[in-house]
Amino acid sequence: MTMSKTTGTKVLTSIDEYGNATLTLNRPEVHNAFDPDMVRELTVALKAVSKNDSIRAVVIAGAGKSFCAGADIAHMRQSAKFTKAQNFKGAGESAHMFHALYTLNKPTVAAVHGAVRGGGCGIVAACDIAIATRTASFRLSEVKIGVIPAMISPYVIGAIGERQARRYMLSGEEFDCAEAWRIGLVHDIVEEEALTERVGLMLGQLYSSGPQALQAIKKLIPKSAHSAIGPGIVNETANIIAKIRATPEAQEGLTAFLEKRKPSWTEAPAAHRTAPPTKVKKKI
Repeated sequence: MTMSKTTGTKVLTSIDEYGNATLTLNRPEVHNAFDPDMVRELTVALKAVSKNDSIRAVVIAGAGKSFCAGADIAHMRQSAKFTKAQNFKGAGESAHMFHALYTLNKPTVAAVHGAVRGGGCGIVAACDIAIATRTASFRLSEVKIGVIPAMISPYVIGAIGERQARRYMLSGEEFDCAEAWRIGLVHDIVEEEALTERVGLMLGQLYSSGPQALQAIKKLIPKSAHSAIGPGIVNETANIIAKIRATPEAQEGLTAFLEKRKPSWTEAPAAHRTAPPTKVKKKI
């Protein structure tokens, strides 16, 4: 059952009764390639879910046969006639969209199927968790048309590492889901018909975790990953956990564990007192 649904033009937003939001890229006729309008709609949707305290997790999906073909080639060709200032403005909007996804204060799950090209790989890399169908294929294809994957590079390199990025960004070659898993771009591989259920199971895991703890972890990971191991990060992480332990959420979680019960945040909304879903309530 879907609690609310917003039908945009190029990005569809739906929220189920457990606070799982799905943002669906909706340009299937061009394999969900993003043009300026889609970039703006996705950015607006991400900002909206970030401000909605009832939303627990966010799924990014693609309508039709593909997840996302990256930037719209027709628009990119037109941009050759733009001024430098116009090109910088457009590029800046896309860069901020990727950053908004990467820094979103909710856990994000990419539900990946079909073709994933260029900026589509950036969307996958910017999500916290990526689950892909066995038939999905990937390509950092920008170099094949004489451009570079500049805006997505921080997220892709963060996901697959510098060494693998050198190969796939330079060659622009296609790779399959098994290789995407091997290099760290995706976490799980499933058969196509099992994608919805597998994403739902992951949402169930996120549902059972402390909402504030999830947000704190999202801030902690990049901080720890990019800090030298020394007195600075040692003291900072000690300070972080000291503050977290004193929060009402942490105290509730510890008490629930000792009392052998589920913590309060796993309770369903008042109108839906049932167990958390084991599968997504809508087709992705």
